[in-house]
Amino acid sequence: MANVVVVGTQWGDEGKGKVVDLLTDRSDMVVRFQGGNNAGHTLVVKGKQFIFHIIPSGILYEDKKCLIGNGLVVDPEVLLQEMADLEEAGVSLGPERLSLSEKAHMIMPYHKALDLARETAKGKAKLGTTGRGIGPCYEDKAARTGVRAADLADPELLKEKIEAGLKEKNFLLERFFNAEPLEAGPIVDSYLAMGERLAPFITDVSMELDQAVRAGKTILFEGAQGTHLDLDHGTYPFVTSSNPVAGSACAGAGIGPKHLHHVVGIVKAYTTRVGAGPFVTELTDKTGGYIQERGKEFGATTGRRRRCGWLDLVVVRDSVRLNGLDSLAITKLDILTGLKRLKICVGYELEGKRVDQRPANLKRMAACIPVYKEIPGWEEDISAARDLKELPEAARNYVDAIQEGAGIPVSIISVGPGREDTIVVRYPD
Repeated sequence: MANVVVVGTQWGDEGKGKVVDLLTDRSDMVVRFQGGNNAGHTLVVKGKQFIFHIIPSGILYEDKKCLIGNGLVVDPEVLLQEMADLEEAGVSLGPERLSLSEKAHMIMPYHKALDLARETAKGKAKLGTTGRGIGPCYEDKAARTGVRAADLADPELLKEKIEAGLKEKNFLLERFFNAEPLEAGPIVDSYLAMGERLAPFITDVSMELDQAVRAGKTILFEGAQGTHLDLDHGTYPFVTSSNPVAGSACAGAGIGPKHLHHVVGIVKAYTTRVGAGPFVTELTDKTGGYIQERGKEFGATTGRRRRCGWLDLVVVRDSVRLNGLDSLAITKLDILTGLKRLKICVGYELEGKRVDQRPANLKRMAACIPVYKEIPGWEEDISAARDLKELPEAARNYVDAIQEGAGIPVSIISVGPGREDTIVVRYPD
């Protein structure tokens, strides 16, 4: 199998975890390359649900190595808890199975405090962040004042960085947001203790990947969120603080682009998004409620209800271009079962003109009217289908419409939450 990058084509929550889990079986290593614990991947394996926030979902395979790249911002407390939960569930976890990049930045308590204070102060104008400190941590990374995993083993440097960080953060918390300040001592002690526990796992992930490539091993690159939450290319400012696009796999893992062979874009059979921001195909009627209930559309990290709407191919086509996608993996096709008529947005109408790409100006995007193609739905249960031929004709037509509209082939179709509830048209190569 080729080295494959898995990315989301919408606003996240597309079901990347299940596809990564499926492709892990044909890979030697899985590396996550951006984001933080503001994202969650949910998997159902043998009827048991697992939710991952930082650790790559490939960890459920006992013979695979999982790596947390330098492009992530990591809350060490959350990571340690996730490791403990996995071990309690019977998943063996040691340095031979999991690595944390020494260059990954650490989320600090003052990042979380600042994140929450900002959102509270914005009131109705809030961005809808998860309040987990991801944005402020990336800010410190860009400002060259962040704490990295390697710093956890250096008490003097760690204390110096935390005290310097608190001077600025406490000023903002107290003087601007009227919030409580934080003390350096307890933070230093806590992070040194967590650093000792994580020390066996902290390594040079880029070197590990280089050695793997030289040994002829296959690598799977796992992104978080979705293309339209990308800091540069998404619906700014309603975006995340990193780059979920495929190109970020190189910078966020420490590997050259020549080693990436196939990019799979995950597209949910309909569209969802969490938090604020324009959503051209959003459904606020009983159809939207039907999709929301059947799809169990609640955030794996926050539990927030997701907004639901028809599939938007304008959004997907932008993702094809931005990521250089080779194929699509359609998820949650089964959720549309029972709807008599389906709609796919094939373009926008703006000020009386046809628009085939998402406007950067959000006021213009909010003014867009979806141009729909209508397709008959199906009533049959498709969860047992394991081949395209086993799908009802209407479901096959829906898949064909996605392929035609996106301009690239479909390689995988998910027809249920379980690992086995999948149609593999062809494996990425």
